[in-house]
Amino acid sequence: MARSARAGGRRTRRRGRRVLLWVTGVVVVALAGGAAAAYRAGLVADWVDDGSASPPVAQVHGYTAPVAPTPGPVARAAPSPRPSASAVRRAIARALHDPHLADLRAVVAPLRGRPVLDLGHGTSTPASTLKLLTATAALEALGPDHTFATRVLARKTKHGTHGTHGRRRQGPDLVLVGGGDPFLAGKRPPRGPGPRDASLQDLATLTANRLHHEHVSRVRLSYDASLFSGPRVDPHWPKDYVPDDVVSPVTALWADEGHDPSGSGRVADPAASAATQFATYLAHDGITVATQIAGVRGAGGREVARVASRPLADIVERVLQVSDNEGAEVLAHQVGLEVEGEGSYVAGVSGTIRTLRRLGISLHGATIQDGSGLSRHDRLDAGTLVQVLQTASSPDHPELRSVITGLPVAAYDGSLGDRFGHSPGRGLVRAKTGTLTGTSALAGLTTDVRGRVLVFAFVSNHVRYAETLDTRAALDRLASALAGCRC
Repeated sequence: MARSARAGGRRTRRRGRRVLLWVTGVVVVALAGGAAAAYRAGLVADWVDDGSASPPVAQVHGYTAPVAPTPGPVARAAPSPRPSASAVRRAIARALHDPHLADLRAVVAPLRGRPVLDLGHGTSTPASTLKLLTATAALEALGPDHTFATRVLARKTKHGTHGTHGRRRQGPDLVLVGGGDPFLAGKRPPRGPGPRDASLQDLATLTANRLHHEHVSRVRLSYDASLFSGPRVDPHWPKDYVPDDVVSPVTALWADEGHDPSGSGRVADPAASAATQFATYLAHDGITVATQIAGVRGAGGREVARVASRPLADIVERVLQVSDNEGAEVLAHQVGLEVEGEGSYVAGVSGTIRTLRRLGISLHGATIQDGSGLSRHDRLDAGTLVQVLQTASSPDHPELRSVITGLPVAAYDGSLGDRFGHSPGRGLVRAKTGTLTGTSALAGLTTDVRGRVLVFAFVSNHVRYAETLDTRAALDRLASALAGCRC
């Protein structure tokens, strides 16, 4: 009985396997037939399309698939590069009626092309917006990678004699030669993520290392600041600027822009003060300065050591960011050296004018007396400021790009760090500020609501002293109105 049951179970399992094989065969045949039909209908070509198949419509058993519609754009088309003049006027109409905007000169233009708004007439006192011209001329004349070297030279002298029995000897006369580095520091700056400013302390260490190698422990020291010529204070400035610590006398050799190392204002003679600091650093490194330090002109001799400034592009950014008067004047002197062969206030102005005209920038009616805009005799058309910014942002002049990247950002950094608050211009306006008694100015760029870049220059003269901050706020509202414009 048990054997009969086991035999029946084996027969049942064999029948199940035969049925399974039969079903599998039917499925394979059906799939093969379906694949053939699909191939004839062109579906397989669609699945494995290598780019050669072209029919956009598939027909399966007489059915024609509809053609897929063309998708719509995922974003609005970019606006026309030229803004609407009427839209610009509407956007700033309310801000223009601020009573604190006395004698306003206002120009607004696209990134390329003629202005779409030009209000007021004639030239105005530009204040520190004039630094845009100085920075542009410096970059064009010298190049963004240019650096300024401060050197130590050794001159042969009769008193330089060898010691005996291995003793150290009196060394040569050393001359600290200024190269017009606007941001030469006294003390070595702390290390940071980027390059550091050159310093007298670094230069002293390099000099001492060289002298120790030559078995020298005592030197005589003098200094040479003759790279720049003419007066150290611009005669067109008010006479109280230097005594009141508004600006330092401009020389080719200084440390920390002529500020006293003790932090008590500015020194009377920046070059002599720098040489004294250098002697102190030499002493820290084991070199004794034997005699009183004196100034010389046109020093020559073999080079013992040198330190180089940051690239000019970085210097320009800093000058514009914080509206650095001394830095701007040194750059103007350097332009004079390069273009006119003389580092002075007069040569700096003429070299700047020649360079800007070579760039195609109109200076019609302009009167320029310095490189910083401190002179109240400076006169400039707001349209010139717009042209400078347009030129600096042009792809034809990549060497000028630091003029744009150096502009402070509204409510973020530099001289605009504490301005614009929560206005629409916050983070969108980049501009150079300008402030003198009686003058407030703002010149820069902003992006409107549609993403178009607008270039502007607003200059208000004859401002009452008590209303200076009110006028500054009114200029901020003008620029913010442009940022909120659908131009």
